[in-house]
Amino acid sequence: MGEVVLMARIPTARPAGGARHRAAVLACAGAVCLPLCAGAAVASGFTDGPGSPFWAEPVNRPAKQARIWQERGRDEDAEAVQRIAEQPTAVWMTGEDPREQVERVTEAAERAGRIPLLVAYNIPHRDCGQYSSGGARDAGAYRAWVARAAAGIGERRAWVVLEPDAVAQWAAGCLPQEARAGRLGLLAEAVRAFKAQRGTSVYIDAGNAGWISDQQLLADALKKAGIADADGFALNVSNFHTTPVTRTYGLQLSDRLGGAHFIIDTSRNGKGPLPPTLPSEGGNEAWCNPPGRALGTPPTTATGDPRIDAFVWIKRPGESDGSCRGAPQAGRWWNEYALGLATASSAPAR
Repeated sequence: MGEVVLMARIPTARPAGGARHRAAVLACAGAVCLPLCAGAAVASGFTDGPGSPFWAEPVNRPAKQARIWQERGRDEDAEAVQRIAEQPTAVWMTGEDPREQVERVTEAAERAGRIPLLVAYNIPHRDCGQYSSGGARDAGAYRAWVARAAAGIGERRAWVVLEPDAVAQWAAGCLPQEARAGRLGLLAEAVRAFKAQRGTSVYIDAGNAGWISDQQLLADALKKAGIADADGFALNVSNFHTTPVTRTYGLQLSDRLGGAHFIIDTSRNGKGPLPPTLPSEGGNEAWCNPPGRALGTPPTTATGDPRIDAFVWIKRPGESDGSCRGAPQAGRWWNEYALGLATASSAPAR
C-alpha cells in the first residue's frame, strides 16, 4: 500500500450532510452536504452550458431567494443568485425510503425531455463521523435502500453519482474495521443494482485531486467497488479544485483503469480552492465554506475531452459545507455564501 496524502477536503450538498476535501494529513478527506430545497421559480437570464442534457428543478431554494430579493429591491443580488437557480444541480436521494422522491424527480425530468442527476449518499458509517455522518444502519438496510432507489428510477433515464467520499475514505483509512471490511463489496452491489435499470448511468465517487495521492491504491479500490460495471467515476464533488487540475488527476486515474470515463463537479471551482497562503481560521478547515470562491463552468457534456463525459453541478451552490465560519449546519441554505459564489462568477471558468 503506497503513501496516502490527504490534502484538501470539502463538503457536498445533501439535506443535512457535508462533503469535504481536507488539508494534508487528515485521516479522512472528502466531500458532502445534503440539500434541503424548496422555492419558487423566477425569470432567468443565465442558461445551462452548451450541450447540457440535464434537468433543472423548476422550484428551488435559490430561485425563492432571488424572488425575495427582487421584492425588496435588491435587483443585482437577485440577478446574481438567479445564476444558481437556473442551473441543473444534483438531487440527493434522502430518507429511509427514497423511492417516492426518486420517482417524482425522474418522472418530472422525463416529461421535460431531460436527464436528472441523482446522488446516492447513504452508505453505513458515512463521512467517518464528520459533518455529514449517518447513513444506513447496516449492510442489509443499505441494500434495501438502494433497491428502493433503483426501483424509483425504473426504466427512466438518470445519472447516479454513487456515494461521495466512500471509496476515498476507505483508501484514507478513516473507517472502523467493521465498516472497512465490507464497504467496497457493498458499493459493487449498488453499482449492479442501479445498472440493472436500463436507462441509468452510474459514476462511482473517487474523491478529489487533493486527497488520495496513491492513485494505484485508489484505482484498485475502484475496481473492487465495481468500476468495470459502472459508466465511470466522479471527481471533485463538493470541492473547489479547478477543472484543469482535476482533469489532469482524472486522466491519470483513468489510465490506471483502462481508460475509464469520468465526470467533474464544477459547481464551485471557478476560482479554485482556498490558497495555501491563506491559513484556515482557528478550527475552520480550508474545505469548509472557504471565502472568496466562485461558481464554475455550467453543466455540459461539451468537455473537450472524450474521457470526460460531463461537467456537472453535484454540490448545490449556496448550501453549507458544515457549521464552520458562522455557517448553518451542512446542507442548509446560506444566503450570504450563495451570493458570494454568484457575484464572484461573472464569467465561470473552465
